[in-house]
Amino acid sequence: METGVSHEELVQAIHAATAEVFTTMLGLEAAPQPYYVENTAPQPSDGVVSLIGLAGRWVGTGSISCSVAFALKISSHLLMASFEAVNDEVLDAVAEVTNMIIGNVKTALEEKLGPLGLSIPTVIYGRNFTTRTIGNNEWVVAPFHCEGERMDVQVCLAPSRSENPVRPGFPNPHVVGTV
Repeated sequence: METGVSHEELVQAIHAATAEVFTTMLGLEAAPQPYYVENTAPQPSDGVVSLIGLAGRWVGTGSISCSVAFALKISSHLLMASFEAVNDEVLDAVAEVTNMIIGNVKTALEEKLGPLGLSIPTVIYGRNFTTRTIGNNEWVVAPFHCEGERMDVQVCLAPSRSENPVRPGFPNPHVVGTV
């Protein structure tokens, strides 16, 4: 992986972030499964996918995908309420869990990759949909099992092609040319 971090380092960050969020915020245990790397076009999916962008000297996307049943379970544990169907609260809860997990991964990666910014999460819910990132990208997929359900945490990173990458907390420098 041309990301400045190895697959193993990235998976270690994903495992630590997911374990922390699940035990602390949800009161659940997510058991990590062997990771894999995916380079092929995604197949149609059902359920809930939450995506969040990463930007800096490295750019990419982090995502969480799970079944509707697991999205309801996550939401019920996070919000301490019972949910029987997907609604705005469920989608917001999945987005918040994504923000916490990928945010913790981002923090762990910044030591090697430099400052990174996060976008706001986008949540997709439905049947027979496909998500895609432009370009030939390598996704590191870290599956987890929790109470009979599966959740995948995926991260795709690549060096930024911008000469002036986003630096969170700092204004972009102005380039002054000479004549």
